[in-house]
Amino acid sequence: MAHFPLTASRSARSGAALPVLAFVISVFVLIPVIALFVIALTGSSQDWPHLIRYVIPQSIWTTVLLLSGVAVLSGSMGILSAWLVVSCDFPFRRLLSWALVLPFAVPTYLAAYAYVEFLDYTGPVQSAIRAIFGYTSGSEYSFPEARSLWGAAMILSFVLYPYVYLTCRAVFLMQGKAAVDVARTLGVGRFGAFFRVQLPMARPALAIGTTLTLMESLNDIGAVEYLGVNTLTFSIYDTWLNRGSLAGAAQIACAMLIIAFGCVVFERWARRRQRFSVTRTTGAVFDTVPQKLTGPAAWAATAACALPVLAGFGIPVYVLGGFALKRLEQFAGERLYSALFDSLYVSTVTTLITVAMAFVIAYAARVSGSRIVAYTGRIASFGYAIPGTVLALGVLVPLAGLDNLINLASERMFGMHVGLLLTGSGAAIIYACSIRFLTMAEGSVDAGFQKLSPNLDMAARTLGRNRSQTFVSVLLPMMRPAAMTAALLVFVDTMKELSATLLLRPFNFNTLATLVYEDASRARVEDAAPAALIIMLVGILPVILISRTAIRRPSGAPLYRG
Repeated sequence: MAHFPLTASRSARSGAALPVLAFVISVFVLIPVIALFVIALTGSSQDWPHLIRYVIPQSIWTTVLLLSGVAVLSGSMGILSAWLVVSCDFPFRRLLSWALVLPFAVPTYLAAYAYVEFLDYTGPVQSAIRAIFGYTSGSEYSFPEARSLWGAAMILSFVLYPYVYLTCRAVFLMQGKAAVDVARTLGVGRFGAFFRVQLPMARPALAIGTTLTLMESLNDIGAVEYLGVNTLTFSIYDTWLNRGSLAGAAQIACAMLIIAFGCVVFERWARRRQRFSVTRTTGAVFDTVPQKLTGPAAWAATAACALPVLAGFGIPVYVLGGFALKRLEQFAGERLYSALFDSLYVSTVTTLITVAMAFVIAYAARVSGSRIVAYTGRIASFGYAIPGTVLALGVLVPLAGLDNLINLASERMFGMHVGLLLTGSGAAIIYACSIRFLTMAEGSVDAGFQKLSPNLDMAARTLGRNRSQTFVSVLLPMMRPAAMTAALLVFVDTMKELSATLLLRPFNFNTLATLVYEDASRARVEDAAPAALIIMLVGILPVILISRTAIRRPSGAPLYRG
């Protein structure tokens, strides 16, 4: 009989511990943000007149123009391709429906390196123009410059439009055919139904997808630096490292953080009055019958869906893959192996920590039902909105201070100088990446928990299991697919991360991303190709996972009919 009170006692302790752990994780996320504002407020103001006059206004204007271009281009490509693969039947539709996600595998900085080479004077495009028209020099014709603001907007849009494509395609599928059929009976054509019915209904998805592309564009540093576009991200990097002003960089970072927060607020505002009823639409989710296109219209639809794939995935693979095949000996080089080992180390540790934190947050919200715990989870998920450069600046100072305290304590207690245990071991990179990618891990884990009935918890509790035992023996085995998805997404995104890694890496510590950046910054893109190809090959894994999830029903039946 003593078993039940003991179980209840342990259950109470575990139930109280979960919200506390969730709160600790939220503090873990907020520390860099707090540190950032402290640095900005306590730093010297001697650089502020220079920043206000020469740096910040131009950087903000450039950033706004870049984000506007990315929003228009990626939004147009994403929503058009999503509508075509759902509403129309044309040649290669099934193939293109999943191939449209492939640009996810290409980091923005790799796309920038590839496009500069592809559009360069000696590249295949200008070489073909000279061969066709008989030109002998570049002065005889005009060709747009890839290293420009609008070139950056196009390149970023080519690899980021899948955010819009996936969110809009899901909404078009949920709309079913009922709304379109009603519009058609009222005399509206298919294109009219799209503009007057389907597009307004898809505005929340368009806002969400566009916001994600804007946050990724705001986070980028490798592409914009290589293309010569001085955004706020580059201004932080330049002010911190090239001008030696940590306080000035922190002040710019605070302005950038406000912009990132504004993107999140805009996304929520855009769908503030939108409501969805899953139970009412379930029967219509998969009843969309694509209209068969014939003749030029069919091939025009094929071209419209194929061009984003070729632009976002085909050209980078063609350029960098071609360079890599000419440098096969580098795949056996010590430099590449060392960078690969560092990447695997950082990615693996980050994945383990991030997925563990995601389980704590999601399970705490499941068992407590408290609003405070729910808000704690929202705070912990804010990290994805913080650009990597801003995170790097906020992470470095607290960890450096903690390093100094550890070193001082070690010297006083043991007379031993331990050095930089945290900032010198890659722990700062792991900290920053764990904060940044906690959102996607928590989202995957929470989605997995939502598929499990609360009755499972209750049944286990009636059989004498406490919360910890219920989680370990009942829920966790059933959560394996969600955990694997979260782990894969975090692992691959950490492998591709450049902004935070570039600023926080110790001496003689290179990941594949920073190795590519070093070679490209020295105008040796060809030498960077082997490492770039490995990054893209690893990035294809979550793309395959996302594609399989998106084009199939939960039961495993094909999504599209006919």
